Amino acid sequence: MATVSEVTYDLLRARGLTTVFGNPGSNELPFLSGMPDDFRYVLGLHEGAVLSMADGYSLVTGEATLVNLHAASGSGNAMGALTNSVYSHSPLVVTAGQQVRSTIGQEVMLSNVDAGMLMKPLVKWSSEPTCAEDVPRTINQAIHTALLPAKGPVYVSVPYDDWAAEAPPESAGLLARDVHSAASLSGDQISDLIETLESATNPVLVLGPAVDADRANAHAVLLAEKLHAPVWIAPSPSRCPFPTRHPGFRGVLPAGVADLSETLEGHDLILVVGAPVFRYHQYVPGNYLPGGARLIHVTDDGGEAARAPIGEAYVAPVGSTLEILANMVKPSDRSPLPPLGDFEEAVSVGAGLDPAQLFALVRAGAPDDAIYVNESTSTSDAFWSQMDLSHQGSYYFPASGGLGFGLPAAVGAQLASPDRQVIGLIGDGSANYGITALWSAAQYKIPVVIVILNNGTYGALRGFSKILNTGETPGLDVPGIDFVHLAEGYGVHGTAVATAEDFTTAFKSALAADEPTLIEVRTNFNES
Repeated sequence: MATVSEVTYDLLRARGLTTVFGNPGSNELPFLSGMPDDFRYVLGLHEGAVLSMADGYSLVTGEATLVNLHAASGSGNAMGALTNSVYSHSPLVVTAGQQVRSTIGQEVMLSNVDAGMLMKPLVKWSSEPTCAEDVPRTINQAIHTALLPAKGPVYVSVPYDDWAAEAPPESAGLLARDVHSAASLSGDQISDLIETLESATNPVLVLGPAVDADRANAHAVLLAEKLHAPVWIAPSPSRCPFPTRHPGFRGVLPAGVADLSETLEGHDLILVVGAPVFRYHQYVPGNYLPGGARLIHVTDDGGEAARAPIGEAYVAPVGSTLEILANMVKPSDRSPLPPLGDFEEAVSVGAGLDPAQLFALVRAGAPDDAIYVNESTSTSDAFWSQMDLSHQGSYYFPASGGLGFGLPAAVGAQLASPDRQVIGLIGDGSANYGITALWSAAQYKIPVVIVILNNGTYGALRGFSKILNTGETPGLDVPGIDFVHLAEGYGVHGTAVATAEDFTTAFKSALAADEPTLIEVRTNFNES
């Protein structure tokens, strides 16, 4: 008779979850002791970095990814990073070891009290099986739940004595079971959408991360070209759903109500695909939409549709719906949009590199299909003004607003995409939240390139201090950190530069190296 552990590993293999990201404790050892040779365990030194590495890996593959944490303490350490997975719809299957089942009620050391409640309301679903025999079915439910629309993380706590128990014979049937999602818009709904698009005088497309996640960027391009419509990316984008040098590209919408409405002034139809309507940030009150505008929302997330304050919503698969619209809509007789001009020249004034010039140098030196993981939150405008993103799955940014995603996510993304170079663009404040991921990169020889933009301050906070009129407050600066020495301590080669010439040389060398590399760049801070 097979054990619960053996059946679970067979199930994980059948579902493709053979890479495990983790940081073990005593409760997890019985599960890990049975790990088959064809599984790969990626160790991280802190649970936040573990979860973000898994997040980056899952974002690139689009598949469920297994995370193994330690009881309540390890799970708690990962919860900050988990918020990003929630809003990026990453299908992470987060597991944690629980104390021996008969001792949980005593609250002995390392028991996870009310384990099923710990991760709520962050995760889609959370559970601790009621008995050892139900562990394989619960894991199977977790995987399917994570992958069903809208994708998202789930959590399962397993008492460690369950792994040695005998699995019931019917558990074998789980291996052949699958769950298919086939929801789609009706013919009448598609016809109504097409008629609305074709009859609009001045339509505009607003695209979100689900377009890129569904590998539907090409469909978005075709639809924009047939409509001769400009394209904006929804506020605070965590992915790039449209080529940034396409004639229709207009940039990223602002994250305040009044500013966003003003930006879309003059459009009678706003089609939002694969994004919330809208994920505001700065409190800039005003009218949700410009006068006379109609908004139509296509999303695979029923929660997004339900909580939106405006518009008509269609809950349906984003990729297939966009493909149908792009293929069926008639070409518009409006004039095509003119090509974009050349990149604006970026120069540095004073000590250090201006971020815009740095991004221009990165663009010039990086491979055309490079993947960028960006967590330099105060330089987003400079990034979008200088980067040429034309390939599917080229850009990832923290979806939750918290820090710590970028550096470990870049490591996970590179592990998932060995044929494309991953470049992490990380602020000095952000880097410290996930710095231990450098050790994992070194240990597993993951050739990611990490560029640290070091200006000695939390630049995004300084920007908000002006918006909120708070003046100088404690905790805005982070001086005196030597990232080269930190990197070398973790086993990663590091270089510090402060000029364009030195960066170009260091970047070329990093791209040629078959190992992880860190470049610390002294940048200036522009408060405008």
